[in-house]
Amino acid sequence: MGTRLKVLNTFKALHRTRTAVFKDDARALSAARIKINEEFRKNKDETSEENIVKMIKMGSDVEAVLRETVMQMEHVGEKKLLLRPRESLLLENVPYCDQPRRKS
Repeated sequence: MGTRLKVLNTFKALHRTRTAVFKDDARALSAARIKINEEFRKNKDETSEENIVKMIKMGSDVEAVLRETVMQMEHVGEKKLLLRPRESLLLENVPYCDQPRRKS
């Protein structure tokens, strides 16, 4: 796959993840859009293949962190927050066990 295509795919993935992670939060959506566009625009004239590969890797890592760890919270009272986790972040509830499992 060409470098230009990888850069474009990373750009699109970041924007898709941004819309999923910050859904219904216009301020966060706008701030993330501005930051993503600013970073890509700042580096648009980069010609070093090595640096471009590093930046693609960083963009992919940022996308993964956003997708896997960021959760939305909303103020619903003076000292209350409402957590709005995405379906992909919810895990199976596994009961805690003090005894380690035996290997068969």
